[in-house]
Amino acid sequence: MIGRIVSALVGREMGRREGGSGTKGAIAGVVAMSAMRRMGPLGLILGGGYAAKKAYDRNKARKRGY
Repeated sequence: MIGRIVSALVGREMGRREGGSGTKGAIAGVVAMSAMRRMGPLGLILGGGYAAKKAYDRNKARKRGY
């Protein structure tokens, strides 16, 4: 269950980076999740860290007014 949440977050962040549709981000999230599953717990940590870093940067930029 946590893996599905992480894959959704990673897919959303990848979709935002690309500036494309939600479908493209969803597909990227599924592909990223399959790779993270093969890596085991380390993959979930890396995927969660990626999503958290992007959210942190976006929040920081919003506070600065960019």
